[in-house]
Amino acid sequence: MTKASDRYPEDEFDAEPAPDAPIGVHRAPRTWWSRWWPFVAVVVLVPAVTVGLVVWASSWDGRLPGFGDSTEPAAAAPSEPESSAPAEETPQTEDPGAEAPVETEEPPVEEEPAPTADLTTDVRVLNASNRSGLAAGAAGDLEDAGFTAVTTGNGNAGGLQQTTVFYGSADLAPTAQQVADSLGIANVVEDAGTAPEGVVVLLLADFGR
Repeated sequence: MTKASDRYPEDEFDAEPAPDAPIGVHRAPRTWWSRWWPFVAVVVLVPAVTVGLVVWASSWDGRLPGFGDSTEPAAAAPSEPESSAPAEETPQTEDPGAEAPVETEEPPVEEEPAPTADLTTDVRVLNASNRSGLAAGAAGDLEDAGFTAVTTGNGNAGGLQQTTVFYGSADLAPTAQQVADSLGIANVVEDAGTAPEGVVVLLLADFGR
C-alpha cells in the first residue's frame, strides 16, 4: 500500500512567516524585580543570618541539647578555712531596768596653804654704802609694810655689787621675799653665814631709795 497523501487543512501555522518576524519561541520581557531580587536577597539575608549566628554563638554554653543536662548537683566549691581572728564581740546593750551605778563624790583634797611671811621675824637693815640715813629710811618702809622687829646698823659690802636680802633657812624664804618686795630689791639669797638668825638686808650704793 502506498502512504496516503491526504493533507490536513491549512491553519495559521501553515502560513508563511513575515520576512521581519522573529523565528522561534520568544518570552515576554523580564521585569526589574525578577532581575534584582537575587541581589536583594544576598544583601539582606546574608547579614541577618550572620547576626543570628553570632548571637547564638555568644549565648551557647558549650552543651548540645540533650547532653550535659544532668540533674546531679554540681560539686560544691571548697570552703575557705576559718580565720583564726577572734570574732568581734557584740556590744551589750544596757538593761533599761538595771540601776545606774551611784557615783560617789570624793571629798575635795585640801590644799596646804601657801607659806606666808612672818612679820614678827627679826629684820636687820645694814647700810654698806656712803649715803647716810639709808638704813633708817629702809627700816621705816618695812615698818610701814607691817614688820614689827626691824633694826638698823652699818655693814660691809664684802665685794658685793648689788643690794641683797639674806635669810638663814628655807622656812624664812617667804619672809625674806616679802622684805625684798617691800623695798624693791631683786636679789634674795639663802646664806646662814650672813644671816644666822632672821633676815639681813645689806644696802649698797645701787639701792634706789
